[in-house]
Amino acid sequence: MGTPDFAVPSLRILIENGYNIVAVVTTADKVGGRGNKQIIQSAVKKFALEYNLPILQPEKLRDPQFVETLKNLNVDLQIVVAFRMLPEIIWNMPKIGTINLHGSLLPKYRGAAPINWAIINGDNTTGVTTFFLQHQIDTGNILLQEAVEINKTDTAGTLHDKMMQIGAEVVLRTVKGIEENSLIPIPQNNSEASHAPKLFMNNCEINFNQPTDSIYNFIRGLSPFPTAWFRFQGLIMKVYESKIIIDHHSFPPNHIIIEKNCIKIATSDGYIQLIDIQLEGKKRMNVESFLMGLKQ
Repeated sequence: MGTPDFAVPSLRILIENGYNIVAVVTTADKVGGRGNKQIIQSAVKKFALEYNLPILQPEKLRDPQFVETLKNLNVDLQIVVAFRMLPEIIWNMPKIGTINLHGSLLPKYRGAAPINWAIINGDNTTGVTTFFLQHQIDTGNILLQEAVEINKTDTAGTLHDKMMQIGAEVVLRTVKGIEENSLIPIPQNNSEASHAPKLFMNNCEINFNQPTDSIYNFIRGLSPFPTAWFRFQGLIMKVYESKIIIDHHSFPPNHIIIEKNCIKIATSDGYIQLIDIQLEGKKRMNVESFLMGLKQ
């Protein structure tokens, strides 16, 4: 069960290792693109089609017909990677249970955006966890974990890609461990839990009153999606990449300085220099290209 690119390597590795994938459950097709006329399929569906795997795309997970179809498959194990919250009637159906791959070292960063928040908070390490699903989200007994280093230049995008591959290997080891009965599920310590809530437009605005380091982490933790932003000449300016300049100055935070090939914005202890940006209504571009257009 999965939808985006993040889930594809886990499906691929199970197929390559001879596991019998009796069905793939993914999101329903959407209509979008130019003129709102293109059929948009999930990354998981596209991959499943290549391997002629049976595909289920329920609009509602409690739909009686879907539930009945799933029951008739008589599966041993369900594997969830970047899908949706499952009702108990679904996750409790298989003989062994349902396992989930989560993008953090649980119980840290339970929730929808663990990769983003690990970078935003300036962590040096995160990881992936496989665990059995139970009633409360991301609280089930842990099966396996693997740490992943966060480099100072990592964005949510680059970290996502690293974790996607490592996560697939952990999924495979987990399934093998369950098959061999060699894994002992370990309860999570709820006192160590932290949360990674979903990110929306309103909580992605940059606060230049913060220290430069914190702003730098905020920008890369939201890049390339959903993207940090601020207002530039009344328009929304998205920031994909930035650079730290530590410099004592007398400017108030949020003061914008435009130089020859450079835009820098004053913070509480220095400047954030913009590198890769997108002004509302324009294409994404580097600052040099943006400034050339601004002069014309």
